Amino acid sequence: MSKTYPPPSAAIDPDPSRSWLRRAWPLVRSHGWMFGPALVMSAAGLLVAVQIPALIQDAVDNSIVARGVTLSHYLWWLAGLTVVMLVVGYASKQLLARAAAKIEYDLRTIMYGRLTGLSFPFYDRVQTGQLISRANSDIRAVQLYLSFAPYLLVQCGVSLVAFGYMLAINVPLAVLAMLPMPLLFVASRRMQRSLFPASFLIQARLAEVATVVDENINGVRVVKSFGAERSQLALLQKAATGVSWATVKDADLRARWTPLVQNLPRVGMAIVLLYGGNLVIRGEMRIGAILAFNAYLLMLQVPFQVFGNLIMLGQRSSAGAKRLYQVLDEKPEIVDAPGALKLTGARGDVRFDDVTFGYGDGPDVLNGFSLHLRPGETVAVVGRTGSGKSTLARLLPRFYDVRDGSVSIDGHDVRDLTLHSLRDTVGIVLDEPFLFSASVRDNIAYGRPDADITDVERVARLAGAHEFISGLASGYDTVIGERGYTLSGGQRQRVAIARTLLVNPPVLVLDDATSAIDVEVEQEIHAGLRTLLAGRTTLIIAHRPSTISLADRVVLLDGGRIVADGTHQDLLAGTPLYAEVLAQADEGVESIEELGGVSR
Repeated sequence: MSKTYPPPSAAIDPDPSRSWLRRAWPLVRSHGWMFGPALVMSAAGLLVAVQIPALIQDAVDNSIVARGVTLSHYLWWLAGLTVVMLVVGYASKQLLARAAAKIEYDLRTIMYGRLTGLSFPFYDRVQTGQLISRANSDIRAVQLYLSFAPYLLVQCGVSLVAFGYMLAINVPLAVLAMLPMPLLFVASRRMQRSLFPASFLIQARLAEVATVVDENINGVRVVKSFGAERSQLALLQKAATGVSWATVKDADLRARWTPLVQNLPRVGMAIVLLYGGNLVIRGEMRIGAILAFNAYLLMLQVPFQVFGNLIMLGQRSSAGAKRLYQVLDEKPEIVDAPGALKLTGARGDVRFDDVTFGYGDGPDVLNGFSLHLRPGETVAVVGRTGSGKSTLARLLPRFYDVRDGSVSIDGHDVRDLTLHSLRDTVGIVLDEPFLFSASVRDNIAYGRPDADITDVERVARLAGAHEFISGLASGYDTVIGERGYTLSGGQRQRVAIARTLLVNPPVLVLDDATSAIDVEVEQEIHAGLRTLLAGRTTLIIAHRPSTISLADRVVLLDGGRIVADGTHQDLLAGTPLYAEVLAQADEGVESIEELGGVSR
């Protein structure tokens, strides 16, 4: 039994008209039980820190200048306040770190939930690297801001308290020290407007780099077989140059604005030293007061420096959030209809009724296609490459919706059924199966994680996979490489067949499922499949006569329509196009075998 994990604590606000922070606020609010105490303790630590300059002022005036109080008295107070600051600082940072981890967990869970819920047309038009970038660097940028911006704002709050103490010491001096602050506000706003486009561009360019890297890693065999390493490196360099340009532009903007934002408070310090120093010289202010005033002014500088960093972090987070929301706001095209029925106990009566379909805005692949598979019947679909055979395998489990006509099971239009029950009913084995980087047993038991090893071995035998699995280093516990590339093409197909057979679907689709297996092994698999297909509705997309022999009848597809329907012998004798398609398929298989492409 696989371990279950809690759902996200809250969802992103679905209203796209709101600001990104307003939309993310439910996440922050859901962890208020950690944020609240953390911010309270942080504020308490700042209030304690503000007392230290006043304590130093009294120590200088009463112990060093007047010598009326022992210096140790103030040292003990200073030590006590320091301990309090350490304790509340540690506790507040611990809670903030935990809240940050929770927010990151929620964001990743929400993002992955949306990605798994989106339909196939979305993945047809979006690059994998773009999604990886958004699910990693963009989430990280948003998480950092949501987690630590409140803490930084509380840190900035020390400026108000410090300014209050400065007013208590000398009102004119405090006012003069704050004169540069309106200029700081204007500079900060200009900095904010300048940094946002650069931050957004950096995130987009990083996604382009991730796309190139992802495609080259997944397609490394193609890259090497064509000797295209240099051209792919040039492509990566081009993408990296784009990142470099955007990063340099961002650094240029930061170099232009950050020193101004951080150093404007120092103008106030110069004013304090000039005016306050004269007050001390004239005896109108004590030395301890001017020292405390300078300490408070230093406290003012830190929040303003943090404020500059907060602006930069906010712009990067805003850019990342907008890219995340582009995915989260994407609406799945294939969803359960209102009142969708749960299909149970399916008999397997399958109908394609006058179906018209094409991918995206492209031309029709199927045009007026009609086919009836009776319960328990096995039908083979044969046709030239591009005739629409594999499209049937995608329409039956409703990976895509038809443009016109209908696809139905047991009299129910697949659009009126719940997706979960429909895909439980229809099992598919593709010609290029995807295997996970896990053990062979886990791959076979993917649809039934709690399946017993005896059931796993049983379907492996039916798929002709048990013998080669037993010969692996750790048998069924052998961990295969990413996408199953440590196995041959034929071995991957057999594992995929076993994986589908284990869930025992009433309707089975074999899309060239044995195309990478040699004839001898294929015959062994067919012996097991003939027993298993009995009473099961099966759609076989095939080229080989050996695979077609499993079918009760054969339909020939051409131009998106059925042009012939009958037994293999009838079509071979009376339909020249059928014989031509099979002859072309045989030539292709022979060519592959000569190159060593068919694997045992």
